[in-house]
Amino acid sequence: MLAQERQLAIRARLTARGKVVAVELANEYGVSEDAIRRDLRELARQGFCQRVYGGALLSAPDPGNIGYRETASPQVKEGLAEVVSRLITDGQTVFIDASSTNIAIARKIRRDIDLTVFTNSPAIAIALSDHRRCKIILIGGVFNAEKGACHGAQTVREAKNIFAGMFILGACGIDTEVGITALDHDEVEVKRCFLEQSSRLVIALTKDKLGTVAPYKIGDVSAIDTLIVEGDVLPDDVAAYQEMGIKIEYSRIADD
Repeated sequence: MLAQERQLAIRARLTARGKVVAVELANEYGVSEDAIRRDLRELARQGFCQRVYGGALLSAPDPGNIGYRETASPQVKEGLAEVVSRLITDGQTVFIDASSTNIAIARKIRRDIDLTVFTNSPAIAIALSDHRRCKIILIGGVFNAEKGACHGAQTVREAKNIFAGMFILGACGIDTEVGITALDHDEVEVKRCFLEQSSRLVIALTKDKLGTVAPYKIGDVSAIDTLIVEGDVLPDDVAAYQEMGIKIEYSRIADD
């Protein structure tokens, strides 16, 4: 098998399983581990995977700017949002950071409860603007139009003076070994701060992000209290998370 053919086969394995182990690939293809590591370096250079100790993980998808992301898979995100909305109770203080799924969550939050929401996303503040019993506090900083969020030192300074009972985090990828990850360095600093200032972590995740990794780590998967996934995610795909004590909630399966 030529190197290019082997890399195509490895890509197919990554797509199907989300991860590969170098020693297993070397044995299967009858080549050295060095040859496999070269293959994985090339696939990582192409942006298809992230190399980790002993192998590689599928790269988290980069769906583009917030405007485009908000129009992608709206039914899926609405289903996830319905589940999250049931976790938010009267009188809570909640961090909601910038993500297209989190905008859908903001729209689904019950309007008959008292609530305080801190967010670095103007779109989330606007989505909650008709909630007469919700106190919305927009955290400032340098606005990143592509991400739809305020980032930077000012955002972090303001967040460090706030404590919330729940953080609804928009993650780019999660993996039991690598952790919770994101694509942008500046947004990760804010997400880490929100996580440190919160008592409970909730993540609603589309299935294309499950078992993937982005370049920047937010925290360990063990920090997650509740993980909400799509209704057609297989039990085996979330078994490792449940074994870590994370509560798994399923959304309804979106209509075609």
